[in-house]
Parts: sequence; C-alpha cells; structure tokens
Amino acid sequence: MKKCRHLIFVLGDQLNLDSAALADIMPDRDVVLMAEVREESTHVWSAKPRTAFFFSAMRHFAESLRAQQLTVDYRAIGKGGKHGDPNFASLVDVLADAINQYKPEKIVMAEPGDWRIERQLTAFANSHKINLVMREDRHFMCSRAEFAEWAKGYKQLRLEYFYRTMRRRFSIMMDGNEPLQGRWNFDAANRGAFPKGGPSGVPPTLRVPPDDITASVIVDVQKHFADHPGSLEEFAWPVTREDALRALRGFVAERLAAFGQYQDAMWTNEPFLYHSHISAALNVKLLDPREVIVAAVAAFDDGRVPIEAVEGFVRQVLGWREFIRGVYWLDMPGMREANYFNHDRKLPKWYWTGNTQMNCMRDTIGQTLKYGYAHHIQRLMVTGIFGLMAEVAPTEIEDWYLAVYVDAVEWVELPNVAGMAIYANGGRFTSKPYIASGQYIKRMSNYCSGCRYKPDVKMGPTACPVTTLYWYFLDKHEKMLISNPRASLMAKNITKMSREDRVALRAQAAATLSDLDAL
Repeated sequence: MKKCRHLIFVLGDQLNLDSAALADIMPDRDVVLMAEVREESTHVWSAKPRTAFFFSAMRHFAESLRAQQLTVDYRAIGKGGKHGDPNFASLVDVLADAINQYKPEKIVMAEPGDWRIERQLTAFANSHKINLVMREDRHFMCSRAEFAEWAKGYKQLRLEYFYRTMRRRFSIMMDGNEPLQGRWNFDAANRGAFPKGGPSGVPPTLRVPPDDITASVIVDVQKHFADHPGSLEEFAWPVTREDALRALRGFVAERLAAFGQYQDAMWTNEPFLYHSHISAALNVKLLDPREVIVAAVAAFDDGRVPIEAVEGFVRQVLGWREFIRGVYWLDMPGMREANYFNHDRKLPKWYWTGNTQMNCMRDTIGQTLKYGYAHHIQRLMVTGIFGLMAEVAPTEIEDWYLAVYVDAVEWVELPNVAGMAIYANGGRFTSKPYIASGQYIKRMSNYCSGCRYKPDVKMGPTACPVTTLYWYFLDKHEKMLISNPRASLMAKNITKMSREDRVALRAQAAATLSDLDAL
C-alpha cells in the first residue's frame, strides 16, 4: 500500500480490538502501525521482564489484527519492519518514517497513557502540520473530562467519594441507591496475616510457557538490552487475550475467596499468593475492567466468595484504578515534579540487584527482578516506605517503579508512587504519609525471621534500618505529623522519647543514611 487513508498508530498499552482507534478502520485503505523502540525501554532502565512483556503482547496482538485481514506495519526492535531504518530511537522517529512512506490523510490513535508520549506526538504533529487525531480511550470507565468535572466538586480528592460515585453510576453491588449489606467498604476485613506456619494450599497462578513468538522476543531482549536488570528465565506471563481471560477465570474460581482476607499479607518465596495476577493484562488492555468486575461480582452473586473479598477487589478496579488515572491527567506535569519533603538522596544500588542484608527488601526486590511482579503491599509498605524514609529523591524511586514492573504504565505507576508510596505530592489525594516500622513488616510477613536486623530495635548494631528510619521520620517531621488527625496518634509516640534518646536516634539515622548501599 503506497498511500493510505488513515495511519492508525497503536501503542504498546493499547492492545484491545475494540479500541476507538480501530472503530472505523477500512482494511483496504488503512494501515495499522506498531513499533518497538529503544526509547521506551531506556528513558528509564526498563527491566527485561517488563520489556519482554510489552513486546510479546504487542507481537501477539499484531497477529490478531492480521487474522482480521488488516494491514499491519510492525517494526520489531532492531529490524524496523518491512521498510525504514532498523535503528529507530523513538516513537516519533517511527511515525515520521511511516508518514513519509504512506502519506496518510490522517493519523488516528487512542489517547496515550503517558503524558510524555502524548506531548512528544502532539508537538511533532503541530510542528509538521500533521492531522493527528487522538480519540478518547474507551477502555476506561471514567474519561479524563468526566473525572476533571467530578474533581471540581471537592477541595480534597479522596478515593472513597469517587468510588461511591462510580458504584452508583454503574449500579455495581448496589441495592437501589445504597450499597449491598449497607456498607460501602469492607477494608477492615482485608488486613489478615498468615498464621505462623504461613500460607498453605495456595492455588497456583496461571503461568504460560513461552510460545515461538515469546521465545523470539526473549532472544531480542537479551540481545538489545543485555545490560538491563532482571531475568527472563521465569518469564511466563499471559500475553494474549485468550490467556488473560484464562488468568481472570482462574483467579475468580480459585483465589478470589481468600483474596480479601490475605491481600495485605506477605511470605518469603510466595510471590503471587491470592492476588489476581491480571494487572499487566488490564493495563495493556487485553482485559476490559467491565468484564473483570462482572466476573468478580458474579462469583459473589452465586455464593462462591464472600462480600469482603469481592468488594475489596472491585474497589481496586472500579475505584482506585480509575481514580489514579484521573488524578494523573489532572495533575501532570506537576505530579512528576513534586517533592514535598525536598528529598535528594540517590536510590540505593541494591534496588537494582536485591543484594541487601535486609530480608524484606531482598525478598521483595529479588522476586521483582525475577518475575517483574510484587503485590501492592510489597510495593507500598516495603520498597515504598523505605524510599520515603530513606529520603530518596522522588524521581529516582519513581523511575525505578516504572522500570521494574511488567504492569507499569506511567498513568498507573506515578500516582501510586508519588501520591501513595512516597508522599511526594504532599497529600493531594492521601490523608497521611504511609510509614511503618519493621514491626509492621514482621506482623504481615515472615521476612524478619533470621534477618540480621531486629524489627523491634531502633538503635545499636542490630537495629532494623526500617525501624530506625521510621522513628527518625517521626522525630524530623513531628510538627507536621502531630497536626494531621490521621497521623497524630502515631506521631505522639516520639514525644515520649527522652532528649538523650532522640540525640542517639538521630546519630543512628545519620549513620544509616550516610551509606544506604551498605545495608
């Protein structure tokens, strides 16, 4: 095809056949453009599992488009596709080459999930007077404009208000205008820890052995990103819609019932536990949030799972996922630039290797580099709170989260990190900094067993760095925390510490912070 009507640009997180970009496609006149480019794996030091997941899901999706007799120009890493330079650095480079080749009347795409990419493409189109149409992403249940309109009614953005609005709007788990069983939120029932012996009989998560396409991706990633972190030996993610649906069905049938009780629990060498394992498929749109919610609610309606498990899961998909996407587009680029505490330390080197003496960090980071996955409490209350209390510069830890997780797209990663994990935006949509001592980690896991550091010790040679930095954070930010109703009870504990002990605590914290790489 020498000239086309629409050049339809499909990005790596837009792998849904019902995408608005494909809505009026004409197979004999339009071309679908897809590309693997270095910049998307190098603007942050993207771990191998993350890059492999995107490339494999993209290549499989391209095959599903071809099966519908659509013309697809797919430019694999290092190959450039059928035409053009094999060394395209960026999405803009690819688009420019394709425009020169096809001379389309119009460029059509769904709106990106990354502010940086949207700005790059928009600036390119404007500077070259190109007709670029970005259509609303219909995957989401709340559009950017709808969220912005909702947000106008609140001085403080809070998930609970938004979540209730969404429940009512879509009549999900409702009895008329009221929630089922008279409660919106069963969060208090979702904080269970495992017994001393740990979890037993956890149903396995779907792991999909690499097919020929995925095997070729693994070869390419090893070749082109050899120095990037992470391993591909255990790569077995669902990368097709069919396998994503299998993963969803398996979760609902086998693990959802226990998900509510144990969603905050952690255990050594148990990376998946009762979690859904579908966030990556959701975030590249192999699954639709509506079908995910329907499947979970149906399990409750059929009496297969308790309400606290389903409500907790629905809150994540219908509530939190849509909420943070809305906040991301409302607050960018300020969200990326926010640094409420003016933290400026470098990220400890062991975040990229897992080589630390802290069992909790070694296990969480080790599984992250092995699988490209850690569940939300490991991210928030292990690696996240440490980054906050160790005073790591926000951009350092934000880049790490975007780089290492297979489900990381910036709209979902950045608000979770900047807003929840490290409080970089000063409580824009959270009511307090999320901090905890090693005692919390001990309560929710077995990580502290056999660790050289003691979770109940804040000073001395066996002091847990998490505990030391927790108490130092209370000491350093006492005034701010005392004035916060949600944090004041916790902060009052530091007021009971003697002046001498505070001086000793500060010395211990200074020594810890002076050489984070040695922990």
